[in-house]
Amino acid sequence: MDSPQRSTSGLSDLQSPAETYTPDTDASVGYEENLRTFLENLQFEEQYILVTGGLGFIGSHTTLELLKANYNVIVVDNMSNSYQEVFDRVHLLASRYHESRGSRMPSLQIHNHDFQDCVMLRALLKQFELSTRWEPPRSKISGVIHFAAHKSVEESIRQPLKYYSNNVTGLVNFVSILEEFGIKNFIFSSSATVYGTAANSGAPLREEYCVHSKETFHEENGDERAVESGCVGITNPYGRTKWMCEAILADLAASDPSWTVVALRYFNPIGCDPSGLLGEDPRGTPTNLLPVVVNVITGQIPELKVFGDDWDTIDGTAVRDFIHVTDLARGHIAALSTALKGELQTNFRTFNLGTGYGHSVMEVVNVMESVSSRNIPRKAVSRRQGDVGSCVAVAKRSDQELHWRTEKSLQDACADTWNFLKLNRTV
Repeated sequence: MDSPQRSTSGLSDLQSPAETYTPDTDASVGYEENLRTFLENLQFEEQYILVTGGLGFIGSHTTLELLKANYNVIVVDNMSNSYQEVFDRVHLLASRYHESRGSRMPSLQIHNHDFQDCVMLRALLKQFELSTRWEPPRSKISGVIHFAAHKSVEESIRQPLKYYSNNVTGLVNFVSILEEFGIKNFIFSSSATVYGTAANSGAPLREEYCVHSKETFHEENGDERAVESGCVGITNPYGRTKWMCEAILADLAASDPSWTVVALRYFNPIGCDPSGLLGEDPRGTPTNLLPVVVNVITGQIPELKVFGDDWDTIDGTAVRDFIHVTDLARGHIAALSTALKGELQTNFRTFNLGTGYGHSVMEVVNVMESVSSRNIPRKAVSRRQGDVGSCVAVAKRSDQELHWRTEKSLQDACADTWNFLKLNRTV
C-alpha cells in the first residue's frame, strides 16, 4: 500500500513574523525560499486525513485501512448510526497490526459532532491550520474522505427533504469551510445509484454513462460514443442527492484547478473485517441485504423478504455487484494516494468501485446458508419502489488509473459476516 506523499497542504507549526513589515531584500527573499522548501518537505507524521462518518460500516473499515497504510486519521462522527465501541475496536486492530510489524502506530482522533456543525468544525480545523504571510491558508490536514450522509433508498422516498438538507446542503457548507482552511483534496462517497435506469440495460455500467461535462469515448466494440452532461432515470431522492453532489464538486473543480476531487461510485458493499471485530451493525432498521439476513438467522425477524422474483435475471431476483467492504476501503486508499501524488487525469474524476461481476439475491442467500449451515426462510414479495433489476460495474478505470482491484470473493464476504455474527451475537 502506498504511503502518503509529502504535500504542500500539510505544514509544520511555524509562526509568521507579524510584528513588523520589511520590504523584500536578498535576506528576506532567501528566508522565504527556505521557508517554502521546509514546508514542502514536511514529514508525513505531521499530516492528517479527515474522515467524516468514520465509524460507520464503510467508514470504520476505511479508517482501519488508512491507519494500516500509515496515515494519521481524524474522525468526525455524530454517532447517529455508529457506536463509540467501533472507535475502540479500530484502534485495537490498527495497534495489533503495527505491533506485529514493529512499525509506528499513527495518530487516531475522534470528534463526536456533526460535520454540519460549522462552529465545531471551524474550531477543529483551526487546530491544524498553519498559514504564513506569504502563502494562502494551509493545513496539516492533507485530504478529506467524506462518508457522512443519509443512505437509505426507501427512507429517501418517504423523507426527501431530510436527504437534500443533509447530503446536498451539508456538502456545500462543508466544502466551503474546507476551502477557508486551504484543504482541497477531497474523496467523495458516491453511489452506483447515479446510473439510474441505465442499470436495467443489462450491460455493465461505465463511468461515462453518467458524466458532468461532454465526453467522447469508445465502447467495447470500438464504436465511438458522445455523451452529454447529465444522468438517466435516477429512481430515488438518495440517488439524486449523490448525483447533485457530484455535479457540485465537478463545477467546483472546474472553477478552481487547485481542488482535487475524486467521486467513488460504490456498488454493493458486504462482508466485514476478517477479525470479526468490525461489521455492519446499524442503529436503525437495516435495509441492506446481509444485515437483514443476519436478523433472520438470529431470529429477530421470521423471514427474508425478497423484493421481486420476476426481474429479467438468471433466477428472477435482483442482481448486484457485491463488493467486500475491505476491498472497498482499500479503494479509498488507492484514490487518496493517487490524488495526493497529483496523478489523476483531471482534477475531478469518477471511479466505479465494484468487482465487475453480478450475483443475484438468491445466490447470496445460498452462500450464506452454506457458510453458516443455517436455513434462511424467505418469501418473495412485490418489487421495492426505487429498485432496479441489475447493477454491475465496469471496473477498468479504477484498475488502470488507481492500480486497484478487488481481491475478495462473495464466499469471503459471507464467511467474514458469519464470523462477526459468531463473535458478537448468540447464534
